[in-house]
Amino acid sequence: MNRTALRRIAAPGAAALALGLALTACGAGNESGSTSGSGLSGTLKGAGSSAQEAAMDAWRAGFQKANSGVTVNYDPSGSGAGVEQFNAGAIDFAGSDAALDPTKGEVDAAKKRCGANALEVPDYVSPIAVVYNLDGVDKLNLSAKTVGEIFDGKITKWDDAAIKAENPDAKLPSTAITPVHRSDESGTTKNFTDYLAQAAEGGWPHPADKVWPISSGEAANGTSGVIAAVKSGAGSIGYADESQVGDLSVAAIKVGDAYVAPSADGAAKALEVSPVDDTRTKGDLAVKVDRTTTEAGAYPLMLTSYLIACPTYSGAKADLVKGLLKYIVSTQGQQDAAKNAGSAPLPSSLQQKAETIIDSISAK
Repeated sequence: MNRTALRRIAAPGAAALALGLALTACGAGNESGSTSGSGLSGTLKGAGSSAQEAAMDAWRAGFQKANSGVTVNYDPSGSGAGVEQFNAGAIDFAGSDAALDPTKGEVDAAKKRCGANALEVPDYVSPIAVVYNLDGVDKLNLSAKTVGEIFDGKITKWDDAAIKAENPDAKLPSTAITPVHRSDESGTTKNFTDYLAQAAEGGWPHPADKVWPISSGEAANGTSGVIAAVKSGAGSIGYADESQVGDLSVAAIKVGDAYVAPSADGAAKALEVSPVDDTRTKGDLAVKVDRTTTEAGAYPLMLTSYLIACPTYSGAKADLVKGLLKYIVSTQGQQDAAKNAGSAPLPSSLQQKAETIIDSISAK
């Protein structure tokens, strides 16, 4: 179906991708809790999730407006690159569309960098859209199993019987399907493959991972690369944060007995009914998203982005990191992101827990 959600699309230019870019002090108001009029000064460096880039633009502008002596730089290089840079000590904080993975050594590497367990809190909630480019097909319903078989290379034509069964009124051509996936290490990929692993009923035989697990299809770098590849390729299908899909057509996915279009409210509902991961250390607020929920109004193909930081920093850096992160998860910060990126505000219970964790940041 055509994308109908009213979103402000932040289309990054080449300059906006540079780590050294600082937003001018425009945008959000200064009702930012403890950050307003605090007199903070200095520079913060962050990197990571490209999905939350539009939200981060709003957060940087709002925080800098409230603290005229502060510059916040953020490089939307992808979740994997952000985690790597954070663990290497090259940046002050990271944004990642997937929680640190203990099986890949990310938790231990972050602990080594910080000298203690890293802090990790959710900050951004958004649906992942299944986008496609198919002339004459404005509405499309797809179950998780069908999506999994498409991206696994088992379904190769748009008029395949499985797609026709879910779309009896659509005029599906025999066009070849070109699945497009992220070439970089991506938290969006981790969430997408987690959804397929949980919900595809055997249609996707691979575990959740930031790295695309098979060689079929077309690879593209970053969220913008996937969008560009799908736009330019007739018969293409891909996945991306819904805030950046532009005018591409978007499929509705099957949730229970209904087909549901991506929405910020649906993503928030899926997060709200999912449990916090109780295997994580104190200060790590990772959520185990229930991709198989049949909760009315939920859209379980979604991502929760995280802020990753150390519990202690040298000198004034501690106040800078704490101030920015508190603003991001505050009611004002969440509203600013919703306006600029169309994301959903954090559920109040998670917001309160995140604020408590951020409050524990201190100077060495």
